[in-house]
Amino acid sequence: MGMTMTQKILAEHAGLGSVEPGQLIEADLDMVLGNDITAPVAIREFRKMGADKVFDRSKVALVLDHFTPNKDIKAAEQCRVVKEFALDMGVENFYDVGEMGIEHCLLPEKGLVVPGDLVIGADSHTCTYGALGAFSTGVGSTDMAAGMATGKCWFKVPPAIKFVLTGKPTGWVSGKDIILHIIGMIGVDGALYKSMEFVGDGVSHISMDGRFTMANMAIEAGAKNGIFMVDEKTMEYVKAHSKKPWKAYGPDSDAVYDEVYEIDLSKIRPTVAFPHLPSNTRTVDEAGDVEIDQVVIGSCTNGRLEDLRVAAKILKGRKVKKGVRVIIFPGTQKIYLDALKEGLIEQFIEAGAVVSTPTCGPCLGGHMGILAKGERAVSTTNRNFVGRMGHVESEVYLASPAVAAASAVTGRITDPDAILKAE
Repeated sequence: MGMTMTQKILAEHAGLGSVEPGQLIEADLDMVLGNDITAPVAIREFRKMGADKVFDRSKVALVLDHFTPNKDIKAAEQCRVVKEFALDMGVENFYDVGEMGIEHCLLPEKGLVVPGDLVIGADSHTCTYGALGAFSTGVGSTDMAAGMATGKCWFKVPPAIKFVLTGKPTGWVSGKDIILHIIGMIGVDGALYKSMEFVGDGVSHISMDGRFTMANMAIEAGAKNGIFMVDEKTMEYVKAHSKKPWKAYGPDSDAVYDEVYEIDLSKIRPTVAFPHLPSNTRTVDEAGDVEIDQVVIGSCTNGRLEDLRVAAKILKGRKVKKGVRVIIFPGTQKIYLDALKEGLIEQFIEAGAVVSTPTCGPCLGGHMGILAKGERAVSTTNRNFVGRMGHVESEVYLASPAVAAASAVTGRITDPDAILKAE
């Protein structure tokens, strides 16, 4: 029986000729990731194991991004634990304020993940790196501890769903709209513990930033991971960011999939996920009149340079609606600096937005963008569960940077084309 991309990577790292769905394997790890929330727990378990060193100082990454810059004493203590561990263990990939970024934007940018890698991270959106043709998945802090100590992890080989993408996105449609469309189609448990594999001619029309967004949100469909075929765009990205050796894995022609979906990208419209599930989707044309109080543009889902460029294109020369807060979070320091050099930051500030250092804060209702009772936000983040960004009676509407920026101008959920046509 043929294997999928994910199954091939798992087999290779387990030293096996082949694997089957449901099989339990132990596989070697290329990267183990933790942040300021999850790493302290892993460090405690690491010590309990009696471990005195990490398996490879170059294959552990510790990124302080969730509550940093430290929002309170508890956050500061968490970060201190991680910093002391990183220095004690000689962890090469330790990123604190000033050089850190949102972890899932930072690791690809630093070239720490390449095609064919097997990556675990104590964060559910570790699946982001599937955009590069890697197998990456979120794990618990205990698994992270074992991974740091041994360089190995147990996996149950997942079955897969194939998404054959055809056509070319039109207008403002981006990777965010495509993945929201898919989640709306299959549901938040539609890919439960399965690999979402994206193939087809349409993939060539999706930028690397768009692919990162799509792989990032595979977990919102319940998936174990999301993964893209390696193509010329992938190779160009890897060449520009990394010197690590890499290997591309394509699916066998007789690979078995639980389902196969064909999706014409040219038919997708800008899409919004209404409260309180990423699957509660409507096109922007069906959104109705929804007034908002806040807009967040950024996060590990949509904080990359392409996202900021799109937002700036809409906000340039326009003003944020009076009474609406707009907070923009570049994904990394480099993205921030590149946006500054391009004049994007100036455009944001002149429009009435604020721009922050990279942080996950508002996405998880941690800090810098908390919603009050009854407030509504359009956000380019990845989750809109009850209370996700603040009060349990607040509401989060997930959207692309284009829809978010357009909504910031009007104070209600808005089609980006409507902004341009109005002038």
